[in-house]
Amino acid sequence: MGNKTKKWQIQEAKSKFSEVVRRASVDGPQMVTKNGKDFAVILSAEDYRKLDFPKTSLVDFFQQSPLVDLNVDIKRDKSAMRDIKL
Repeated sequence: MGNKTKKWQIQEAKSKFSEVVRRASVDGPQMVTKNGKDFAVILSAEDYRKLDFPKTSLVDFFQQSPLVDLNVDIKRDKSAMRDIKL
């Protein structure tokens, strides 16, 4: 989370919900805590879309990998299976 991310105690976030939402749209994700522990994150719709809709397909992701040209010899072990007592 960015350096403008504020942690809000849940009671404060409830009473200042409009401010929390405004800050999420201007400053980035806002963390809500409960009993001193991270509990929820308020995101702008734009930030949510970035998480919810990946820009590339899984195939594109692998094709763009820096490891794409790495020649890895993957061979299946064809030796006999072990005997397992059930």
